[in-house]
Amino acid sequence: MALLKHPLEFERPLVELEEELEALRNEIEAGNSDRREEYARLEERVNKLRRDIYSNLTVYQKVQLSRHFDRPCTLDFINYMCRNFIEFHGDRLFRDDPAIVGGTAMLGSVSVVIVGHQRGRGTSERLKRNFGMANPEGYRKALRLFKMAEKFSLPIVTLIDTQGAYPGMEAEMHGQAEAIARNLIELAAIKTPVVAAIIGEGGSGGALALGVADRVLMLENACYSVITPEGCASILWHKGDDEPPQKQAAYAAEMLKGTAQDLKAFGVIDEVVPEPLGGAHRNYKEAAERLQAVLLRHLDELIPKPVDELIKERYDKFRKMGPFTE
Repeated sequence: MALLKHPLEFERPLVELEEELEALRNEIEAGNSDRREEYARLEERVNKLRRDIYSNLTVYQKVQLSRHFDRPCTLDFINYMCRNFIEFHGDRLFRDDPAIVGGTAMLGSVSVVIVGHQRGRGTSERLKRNFGMANPEGYRKALRLFKMAEKFSLPIVTLIDTQGAYPGMEAEMHGQAEAIARNLIELAAIKTPVVAAIIGEGGSGGALALGVADRVLMLENACYSVITPEGCASILWHKGDDEPPQKQAAYAAEMLKGTAQDLKAFGVIDEVVPEPLGGAHRNYKEAAERLQAVLLRHLDELIPKPVDELIKERYDKFRKMGPFTE
């Protein structure tokens, strides 16, 4: 279990104990065997605290985990899950958008086209990749890869991790809304299996542009909603209200019902993928192995289906979402 570099507030007590445990381990390895019993007692305390913290997370704490600075990004999952990944660049219209990455790869024994949002690791890369908030050219690059997958009968895997599409003036001038809408239309009718997985934060149309799929999965501590809790709170409540902004955001998170568990209950997603205890950011390899196994299981079910049946089931899946009366 890796030590955290950027712990969240509720993780700090655990990190302090883990640092003590690491120091004791180093002493013992250096030859001080007298402290073995103390190490065993401290290890038991650490394991208990870890279970207590991560088994009783609030909704807003899950939102914070979905954005964790140490959480694995799309390229981390690709590196652990895939072989022979070849990245494709550019939308053939304007430029390459580093907020979206994608290409061909081997997922287990299955050749796939894999596309996802890339937030980046560290401040400089996050700035370069615009924190995973794609411009229109990013979504057009994704669409180019989707159509290539269709042409060569390759299944599509998408990994979703963004607060939303970039809302800047230039993005709007270049057709942000049209680019997202085009992806929704094309994915709804594409003639190849599509499996989407929300690996971190799935926000608004920026997430949905990669999220129209035959199967939609979510990691256990991911979130998926039309707006961030902070954005929702800023609309519903004024800054001058008595409650502090963080408390308002936590209340908004509860109301949005954007956790994997809520969305599975509502029928919006198909499966919740368990994370290692402590979250995906504590063990990239195990998190990727768990996701890979679920992706391959769903692909094994989808690939043999006739195209007409696949498209009809996809259409029916999204038409059934949400309660309504006639």
